Amino acid sequence: MSKSKGLTREEVEKLRRDYKGKGIEKESVYDDPLKQFEEWFQVAVESDLIDSNAMTLATADAQGRPSSRVVLLKGYDERGFVFYTNYKSRKSEELDKNPHASMCFYWKEFERQIRIRGQVERLPYEESKSYFDTRPRDSQIGAWASIQSDVVKNRAELESNYKKYKEQFEGQKVPLPEFWGGYVLKPAVYEFWQGRPSRMHDRLEYIKNEDGQWEIRRLSP
Repeated sequence: MSKSKGLTREEVEKLRRDYKGKGIEKESVYDDPLKQFEEWFQVAVESDLIDSNAMTLATADAQGRPSSRVVLLKGYDERGFVFYTNYKSRKSEELDKNPHASMCFYWKEFERQIRIRGQVERLPYEESKSYFDTRPRDSQIGAWASIQSDVVKNRAELESNYKKYKEQFEGQKVPLPEFWGGYVLKPAVYEFWQGRPSRMHDRLEYIKNEDGQWEIRRLSP
């Protein structure tokens, strides 16, 4: 197999396109950022976009060194935004030491993104169990077989772990691992971004004032 020669810096610099999205104004959005999120999210879901609930989750360790990864949104309400993971993963270890995080949704088909920052807390056990019980059985077994972010020798080791737990739970309900569950990010700041021509994008930020009310302000692109 021949190796790719790769792109030159000049070729990468030329990768661009203009945006054509319709503008957003303070007067046209909801006063409640959760309702505004719901409207944009519903448009993405109903348009059958692949992984419309995918979001980039950024965390940082105790020294402030960041890391990010794509996870799936599994719920949202007045408390915040819910996702699930292994509690022994890198993201969980970082959240245990630094509970502040941010998430970003990006829907290129609509030239939109939503950024949300806030504090993260673990979900109650019963809520995590309720969701775990709805997962496909193979995914439940996979949660037991993988200690997320741990170093493994090779793929065969993972497959062996999976086979072990598949046999262990044969004929019975797969229990929720004690090291697996959910988190909720409680928003402190929202930003709604709409791509516009000439890079003059619209950015509307929701931030709580001293009275606990959401204030909307426009940011420069």
